[in-house]
Amino acid sequence: MKRFVFVSLIFSTIFLFGLLLGCAHVVSKELRDMADKGIAPMDIMKDPDAYRGRLVIIGGLIASSINTPEGTYIEVVQKPLDYRGRPEDTDISHGRFIILYEGYLDTAIYSHGREVTVAGEVIGKMIRPLGQIQYPYLLLKSKELHLFEPSYGVPIRFGIGIWKTF
Repeated sequence: MKRFVFVSLIFSTIFLFGLLLGCAHVVSKELRDMADKGIAPMDIMKDPDAYRGRLVIIGGLIASSINTPEGTYIEVVQKPLDYRGRPEDTDISHGRFIILYEGYLDTAIYSHGREVTVAGEVIGKMIRPLGQIQYPYLLLKSKELHLFEPSYGVPIRFGIGIWKTF
């Protein structure tokens, strides 16, 4: 009986520890504390110059990336973030933005369709071609960048309540 209690305690501790680690945010606490949480992504995307110099956390799906002498530019389709900072699997988007990472990133890894979250400083607006138009992108200078592992197969979802999944 004592052995059963001991083994149960060990497994419970491991489970709780794993659960806590699995719920951690992808951006460091220091940058999350510094980030301006009162700004909606929709507002930043509409008028990036009004938020110049502010630190924001935003993410989405990579559309493209390119290396230049200034660093790596990553074009991202914005998506809402979940409580851990991961882009949600949704068609909701408030537009596109560009991350400037000062350094080299392999564009075969930071490639189309990968999920990314950035804590970055708003630099302003960058006008670039998007199809047949000139598109005003939000430009962010990366302070912390997180690339998510690709997911394969059907995601497992667990729901409690109405219209909310974890």
